Amino acid sequence: MDLATIIGFIAGVVIIVVVMIMDGGSPAELFAHIAPIILIFGGSIAATTISVPLNVISRLPKLIMLAVTSKKMEANEAIEILVRMADKARRDGLLALEEESKKISDEFLKKGVMLVVDGVDPAQVRTILEIDIEHMSERHAQGYGMLSAAGGFAPTFGIIGTVMGLISVLKQLDDPTKLAGSIASAFLATLWGLLSSNLIYLPLAGKLRAKSEEEVAFRTLLMEGILALQAGENPRIVREKLGAFLPPKVRGLKEGEAAPAKKGKAEKPKAEKAKAEKAKAEA
Repeated sequence: MDLATIIGFIAGVVIIVVVMIMDGGSPAELFAHIAPIILIFGGSIAATTISVPLNVISRLPKLIMLAVTSKKMEANEAIEILVRMADKARRDGLLALEEESKKISDEFLKKGVMLVVDGVDPAQVRTILEIDIEHMSERHAQGYGMLSAAGGFAPTFGIIGTVMGLISVLKQLDDPTKLAGSIASAFLATLWGLLSSNLIYLPLAGKLRAKSEEEVAFRTLLMEGILALQAGENPRIVREKLGAFLPPKVRGLKEGEAAPAKKGKAEKPKAEKAKAEKAKAEA
């Protein structure tokens, strides 16, 4: 589960309940009238259905589940796999990667490795993988765009519900005993419109957008690793290149710090200098 989504939603609900109690109200008042709730959720989904294709609307339950579940993309593990494959390709050739590709669970990475094994031109490999990433991003945009649209419609339907409620209030001016309940019901629609938009629709859209951007970055890392395999780059260079996609903290560096030099190469000049000084002293 995505704890940030769950914790954020629960915290939002708790804050609203606490504030209502502090103001002398009761959380039960939110559900005192069902009509505004039906209007807000039903109306916002109906309006969204008009603005997006039906197949996108049918994915709504799946999108909500994606927002509240956590999908791990182990970049470090992917880098280790690519470095190992780069080493094998340099020793045994690209055709040796065909057997390795059967052990890969990520379909995007497997597809890219097989393109390399089949001898596809590097420019074509890059084009194919970039198109795959682009279309994935577009599919994701349809999903979080739909939730963003619903988040825009919900407050408007809240205002519509309030106007409808006030019309009902005006019809009951001759009966003061019913005015208080009618006015409360009218403004409850506005409250539900704002709550659904700012606590459900828009936050879910933002979470899905963030996850989409994370997956695009992960697949871009995989693409660069696949092209490095095809170019026959040194495994150490592959590790350094792909490590640039990771935050400094993940790479074991402080913010703004450069990657440490290799120990052997860094110490060699020092050893030679010490040896020269020793020979000079003996002379």
